[in-house]
Amino acid sequence: MFVRSLLAMSLSYLMLNTAFAASNAEQPLTPTKVASTTTIQDPINPLALDTKAASQVMENDTDVVGAAASDVSQTTAASEVQISQQEQNNINQVTKTVKTIDQTPDKTTKPTISNAAKHAWTLDNLNNIQWYPDIGKGQFPVYARAQVMLNNNHASPGAIDGTSGKNTLKALASFQQMQGLPTSGELDQATWNALIATQNKPAFIEYTLTEADLKGPYAKSIPSDYALQAKMPGLYYTRVTEMLGEKFHMDEAFLKQLNPKATFNKVGEKIIVTNIRNNLPEDIHLIVAIKGAKQLYLFNDRNQMVGSFPATIGSTDTPSPTGTYKVVGATKNPYYSYSPSNFIQGKNLKPLMLPPGPNGPVGNVWIGLSKRSFGIHGTPNPSLISKTASHGCIRLTNWDANDLASKVKAGVTVKFIE
Repeated sequence: MFVRSLLAMSLSYLMLNTAFAASNAEQPLTPTKVASTTTIQDPINPLALDTKAASQVMENDTDVVGAAASDVSQTTAASEVQISQQEQNNINQVTKTVKTIDQTPDKTTKPTISNAAKHAWTLDNLNNIQWYPDIGKGQFPVYARAQVMLNNNHASPGAIDGTSGKNTLKALASFQQMQGLPTSGELDQATWNALIATQNKPAFIEYTLTEADLKGPYAKSIPSDYALQAKMPGLYYTRVTEMLGEKFHMDEAFLKQLNPKATFNKVGEKIIVTNIRNNLPEDIHLIVAIKGAKQLYLFNDRNQMVGSFPATIGSTDTPSPTGTYKVVGATKNPYYSYSPSNFIQGKNLKPLMLPPGPNGPVGNVWIGLSKRSFGIHGTPNPSLISKTASHGCIRLTNWDANDLASKVKAGVTVKFIE
């Protein structure tokens, strides 16, 4: 009996610290299904573990949100949860706009009014730029300030880059929906005024590099081959600018653009970065993944939309699941269990265990769902979120995934909608 209990607890601990690879790898989508799996075992099914032992481990694991396997009994009830009419109206309105945004080709247009203030990337201008008519499409300081304000209002634009890209327009539509404004997805005067009214701090600040920033640890490079990744001590950041970009929710190239004279290798060096938040509302009770919109929407227990994230949700070859599930738990810095019975990466025909790190296949956080091997997780490529495809799971930027993991509770409903 003792041996059985010890084994169950060991398996439970493994479950809490392992991201299970069913369809969630950050790799080009050229998966090959294995015809026979008689000699290849799938990763341990987290839902088959001893629930009492799992609960005991959870109580001692401060990196895990809520309980995981102990909530398996609630997963059946998840299919009975219905979206309220208010929630459905929110989803319908914002999704209609978002799908129109997706269908509109990206193109840059010049603003009809031009002056130095509209193009100056100084700290003062980034914090004081005001809305003006006919902004145009492209990269302008007004979009950079708006992106930070959207981020701080839980309407994530993904990697902040100062551009009017689709993730920014989708974030504008989400913010408009949450504020009761027409969901145009455009940065109009009313939307700008609503954003400004919520702000009590500058959008950009001066940051001083610390010894810890430069110390790392950092990896020289991250090989694409999982077999080589499995041999590494950790899938760390590879450079200071990559780490700082994720710390401040910024596109790495944009970080360098704002700081053209910075070396990023001196303690005490001052750089311009975003002044962002890393918190969500506490009472999230429903997560809705809209596959066609490539968006994740959050609702509180009063049926109000309180947040949105750009997301990569499955692909044609490896679609995400359909239906309703439950969050069963979350863990930071998970190990990644690769199984070729789910998909083949490179020439790897044997199971592998990849070490934790922000450049791992699931980034640095894993939120498990009640469907075996599926979850919500981070990514090593934040600037590609919603622009590529995944192997089935919901992929967010590392910071958005960490933000969600810190507040979501076990038992929260997750619905997948086409």
